[in-house]
Amino acid sequence: MNGARISTLASLRGSIERIETHSDVHALNKVALGHRAADAMLCGGLARAAVHEVFAEGHQGAAATGFLAGIARQMAPRKPLVWVRQDFAEIESGALSPNGLAEFGLDPRLLVTVRAADVEAALRTTADALACDALGAVVLETFGEARQLDLVASRKLTLASQSSGVTALLLRVGASPAPSTAETRWIVRAAHSPPASPWSAWGAPVFDAQLVRNRHGPVGRWIMEWKCDECQFSEPSSYPQPLAATPAHRSHPAAVHSVFKRSGYRVA
Repeated sequence: MNGARISTLASLRGSIERIETHSDVHALNKVALGHRAADAMLCGGLARAAVHEVFAEGHQGAAATGFLAGIARQMAPRKPLVWVRQDFAEIESGALSPNGLAEFGLDPRLLVTVRAADVEAALRTTADALACDALGAVVLETFGEARQLDLVASRKLTLASQSSGVTALLLRVGASPAPSTAETRWIVRAAHSPPASPWSAWGAPVFDAQLVRNRHGPVGRWIMEWKCDECQFSEPSSYPQPLAATPAHRSHPAAVHSVFKRSGYRVA
């Protein structure tokens, strides 16, 4: 084996070791979600400059999108966000709604959406965006199974994220989890919203969030409510008294304002 190959192998081993090793500096660069139990399980919150995955079944896509939007807001509240969407994801779920994303604290003026023809183009665009350290986060959204999003692709995204300090958030709707280098992996479903105020037909966004992968600790499952005013997650509000049924002439409180323009994808 010549010197060039030895040097290349050593470089690759070093890169993989940096991914696998949990350093003290990395541990300090975390963002608290606001939900006490989840933050405790995550030893302080979600790590920046890392890859995090959010999975959902097809009919739970809106809930997963809202959950991920909340995470993106917390990662970088005042920095631009690039959202890369596979074309098929928009066909299945509808276009992103600026008003809906604003409910999760995302400033539409700081949001750049990119439509990619296929998964390969989406991956290339995401890797290019992660190289820009002026961004707060990059979202990669795909729909359905995608063999291109394998362990090798995951390592490349992790290295790009670590190099620039930009967090990568992968939204996988209608897909099954596969081996990856992600720091965390979540499976998200919509949960029942608490009653809305008399002047609003919408309840607070509430999620059934299951942490199924945590590279540096245990996993768990929680009901997490999004506080729109505080822009953070929290334990759901409790209602000790029985709740009256919703009158027939009133709309049922929804779990969250739709993050899609297509009304048929409102989460209930």
